Amino acid sequence: MRLLLVEDNRELAGWLARNLRLANYVVDVVHDGEDADLALGVTEYALVILDLSLPKLDGLAVLRRLRQRGDLVPVIVLTANASLSGRIAGLDEGADDYIAKPFEMEELEARIRAQLRRANRRADPQISCGALSFDSNTRLFRLGDQPLALTPREHAVLEQLLMKMGQTVSKAALSESIFDFDNPADTSAIEIYVHRLRKKLEGSGVQIMTLRGLGYLLQNAD
Repeated sequence: MRLLLVEDNRELAGWLARNLRLANYVVDVVHDGEDADLALGVTEYALVILDLSLPKLDGLAVLRRLRQRGDLVPVIVLTANASLSGRIAGLDEGADDYIAKPFEMEELEARIRAQLRRANRRADPQISCGALSFDSNTRLFRLGDQPLALTPREHAVLEQLLMKMGQTVSKAALSESIFDFDNPADTSAIEIYVHRLRKKLEGSGVQIMTLRGLGYLLQNAD
């Protein structure tokens, strides 16, 4: 899952990004509204964490432009302004949730999980494909009753395939979901991660099928 974090306080942004990456999210970080608007115009994100008090272009303007483009990506607004009018302004411009600074990381992560479940139309945090299961609360995969050890990028590829279970996912879409600004997208590397995942899923009945020219499909062969 690739997230966009928009926060002008670089120390806070760095701390948030580190914690989110430890939770196996791919995170892009920008520090002003103009860069946020540009990133949102060219990249597909699973969720946006947006500060309102931004240089160059304020958070409400970023949010307004996003919704005017018809982009329905979930947006969690961060702000030091916890007033009722401030909350209403954010929600009226299209925010999905609102959290006032200071906040606990655990609460932000829980709000992220809730918004991602809503966006994927899943009420149950447990998602399964045969013997493979993923708990969106702990963000851990299991194969049968055993934890499945994955690198961060293997995790990102498998999560994307599981979320789109039964649908074909292109190499380009997988690549965009696992590479951030600091690591340019590389569609050829997807083949390596898929190969490694197939080895780890071997014998489980869960398969990653290649549909030539289209992409990959996760399915339960049993």
